[in-house]
Formats: sequence, structure tokens, C-alpha cells
Amino acid sequence: MDRKINFIDILKDKASILRATLSINRHVSSIHVSVLCATSHDPSSPPSEDRISDILDLGKSSRLAACTCIDILMERLHATQNAFVALKCLYTVHNIVSKGSLIFRDQISYHPSFGGRNFLNMTMFSDKSDSDTWEFSLWVRWYAAVVEQNLKAARVIGYYLSSENKKVGYQVKKLPVLNSELVDEIEGLVEFVVRISDAPESLSLQRNNLVYEIVKAASEDYRAVQCEISLRVKEIEDRVERLSLSELTRVVDALRRLEDCKERLVLLFVNRKRNDRLWESVRKTRAELAETKAQREETRLVVRTVSRSRGRDEMSEPTQCWNPFLEPGQLLLLPSSGGGGWLGMGPSPIAV
Repeated sequence: MDRKINFIDILKDKASILRATLSINRHVSSIHVSVLCATSHDPSSPPSEDRISDILDLGKSSRLAACTCIDILMERLHATQNAFVALKCLYTVHNIVSKGSLIFRDQISYHPSFGGRNFLNMTMFSDKSDSDTWEFSLWVRWYAAVVEQNLKAARVIGYYLSSENKKVGYQVKKLPVLNSELVDEIEGLVEFVVRISDAPESLSLQRNNLVYEIVKAASEDYRAVQCEISLRVKEIEDRVERLSLSELTRVVDALRRLEDCKERLVLLFVNRKRNDRLWESVRKTRAELAETKAQREETRLVVRTVSRSRGRDEMSEPTQCWNPFLEPGQLLLLPSSGGGGWLGMGPSPIAV
């Protein structure tokens, strides 16, 4: 049965390539063929380096070629019901985000930020061919979320995340001056790590080369985001006294979420890229911020209590009925609010 399915998939790929080849528009035809070859139905292996290189070269030629490639790639991603084709489309998109030209990256990130047709939301994807493809569908949904979060994190910090940046001497953007912007960046980067850590608990990672490669690609993102978080954790530690209570709360919550991911990340990457110094720094900084937050909250509570007490004192001052025209020791009778004479059980003397 598996052999029959594979044979049908091979015929589908050949038919698709043939139709693309016969297209009147030769320019679009060549791009279409490159995308089809990189995203075949073969379940056993990821696109080869040569296939990915062919795609990346399209982004170096012109904006039109890059836009056409993205349109074709996204159309194939959203039209397919095959888990392996979807994974290869996402793997190709991921390579564009990580290694593509600036033109290519802008094309891939433009539509998601405005909810356009290139949006990578694959939360409803499900290949119901058999139990195995259903399991691979979990990886499709996870991988799409990871790539999408990569793009969102890039928009938050202002540049694309990539471990390649360090190899070419990439200068890291200056950290924001405003505390609120720095907190936004920490939250965005932590959310990216949370997405990565939320990988399916299945055996496909060990038995399928395609899944292994997409997890390897995600691990490169994780390496890059570790560096970015480390820089910001050190910076936020230097700004503790200048953070508002709201900002302290947000950072403490974000770092707690980050620490909650540690064990899953260790299992996913089999103890690689552990970066124990980062985790120690996160633990130490979170503890310091939490202590400062607790002190601020306690101070606020005391101030609020004192303010309320003073408010009650001020409210009670008029009832003392100070009258400058009375001699010391004289008594002043207060009328009752009921209009029936004097207060309660008769005159209430107040010494002045």
C-alpha cells in the first residue's frame, strides 16, 4: 500500500512539473519548477542544498522574481493536504527568512504583518491519509508557528534573527533607550522560545530525516535567540531601579515563562545548546526583579493605607466644630440630623 501511495505521489510531482514547464510565461515557469522540485512529495528527505540554493538565488535577481516565488510557494503551502509537502514548503520559507536576501525577507514578512494571503497560520492543517501522516501534521502545525514567531520577533526587535549574523560580523542593533521597548523585546523573544519548546512529543524526530532537519533549523533559531535574550537580560538587570512596577511585573512573568521551557528544550535538543550561563543569569535576574517588585508593592500598600487613614482624618475634621468665637472651656451643642431637636439623647457637649 505504501509503495502505491509513493508511486501516485511521484506521478503527481511529474505532472505538476510538466504543467509548469509548458507554461507560456517562461520566467514564471522556471520559478514554478524550482519551487515544485524543492517541495516534492518524497517523505524521506528534506530539500537538498542545491534546491534551496536555487530558490535563494531567485531573491537576488529582482523584486519581481522574489515576489513571484513567494506567491507560488505560499499557494502550494496552503493548497496541499500532504504533510511532507507542507513541511518542505515551510522549510523553504524558513531558509528564506534565515539566509535570504533582504528583498526576499521583506516579501515573506510583509503579508503576515497585515494578515495577507502569505500568513503562515497552519493551525487547522491535518493530513488524514493514515495514522503516520496525522502525526506528521503535528509537526507541520508546530513548524509553521515557529517560523511565524520568528517573523514576529524580527518585527519587535527590528532585524531578522539568524545565527548567520554572527558569522559575517553582523553588528547587533543598539538596545532601545526606553524601558517599555526593552520589555517588549524581551517578551517577543521569550514567546519565540516558548513556541520552539512546544514541539510534538513523537518518535518522528528520530525516524524521519525531514523532521530531523526542521528541528535542526529551529535549533539554529534557538541559538540566535539565546544571544539576543542574554543581551537584554543583562541590560534589564542594569535598569532595575528605573523600571516601573508594571514593567517589573511583565519582565518577571516573561522570565518565569522562559525558565518553564528549559526542560523541554533540553529534551528537544538532546542537551545541545544548553547555555547554562544564560539560564543562571535568567534565574538570578528574575529573583532580583521579583524581590524589587515585592518591595515596591509593599511600599505602595503602606502608602495607600496611610493615604486612606489621612482621608478618614480629613473627613472627620469638620465634625469637631471648631468655633473661634467661643471661649476656652465653653460647650457647643450640635443639632441632630433628624430635625427633631438635638443629637440623640439630648445635647452633646463638645469642649473647645
